[in-house]
Amino acid sequence: MAAKKEALTYLQVVNSIKRGVFAPIYVLMGEEAFYIDQLQKLIVESALNEDERDFNLSVFYGTDCDMHDVLNTCRRYPAMSRYQVVVLKEAQNASDLDLLKHYAQKPLQSTILVVCNKGGNIKAQGFVSAMQAGKVGVIFESSKLREQDVAGVIRNYVQGKGGKIDEKSVSMIKDFVGTDVSRLVGELDKLLLLVGNGGSIVPDVIERNIGISKDFNNFELECAVRTRNAAKAYQIIDYFERNPKRNPTVLTVSVLFSFFSNLLLANTSRDKSELGIMAQLDTKSPYRARIFMDAMRCYNTASCVRIISYLREFDTKSKGINSRQNEYELLRELLYKIFYM
Repeated sequence: MAAKKEALTYLQVVNSIKRGVFAPIYVLMGEEAFYIDQLQKLIVESALNEDERDFNLSVFYGTDCDMHDVLNTCRRYPAMSRYQVVVLKEAQNASDLDLLKHYAQKPLQSTILVVCNKGGNIKAQGFVSAMQAGKVGVIFESSKLREQDVAGVIRNYVQGKGGKIDEKSVSMIKDFVGTDVSRLVGELDKLLLLVGNGGSIVPDVIERNIGISKDFNNFELECAVRTRNAAKAYQIIDYFERNPKRNPTVLTVSVLFSFFSNLLLANTSRDKSELGIMAQLDTKSPYRARIFMDAMRCYNTASCVRIISYLREFDTKSKGINSRQNEYELLRELLYKIFYM
């Protein structure tokens, strides 16, 4: 799709808006609603002060608006303000959305049109093509957060707010929240408020305020497994069994599968240096690379392949196929195979 040529990252769009550099048209589209809502809110708050919004902010909903009304509003001039902002929400439900192509051919510089299309890419190709032809707008695609990107999002968000966070804390929050961006930001904002400006988010703070154990979690289990500390690993599984709602086995096995899959990649890397492992694992974290370099001393390529097969076997048994064992008993059996077979 040609629109991707003009698509920008979230931070690029945010920084431009904060500098007061506005495009005449924004198309905010994609599956992750959080970023769309945040950008729409930021545009309104940055372009208009509270007094100006009464006369210069118009909000339409795609489910029930007439696109001709949207067009006519876009062509008005602001009242006692540099800009007017026209927001079209739920654009994915709008009919005649392609009528906006007529406005995109010659937009007013004093109007900021924000089109919010949630759930996927915008279908109005004529409108998008007119934007591209005239180079009059910003297209931002808000993709669902992938599990492998959660840790990076946590680090960047905390650092962007002037805070600090260690790797164990990143892992604890990642395991607890997952890929729900809205909830993730909510938890991080709460922790940043507690540690204060420039403060550090550490496991003790997370344990006291979110309720995740700093000693018994998937980060510590991964650490116990990679260092072959069987006693510690079994203690953690015992804790998980006593607190099953916070420690589902499906998440634990997912963490272990990710670890051994990446360890297999590290073992098969031609370049076993820190930079080589970073490149092989597609990570910017030297700390993470060193973890796998240490683990390679305990688990070679053959053992990684064997353990991944055990993890697949666990997945099958945990679904009740050829097994009626308790899922935590299955986890203990899995650990035994990892450590001793």
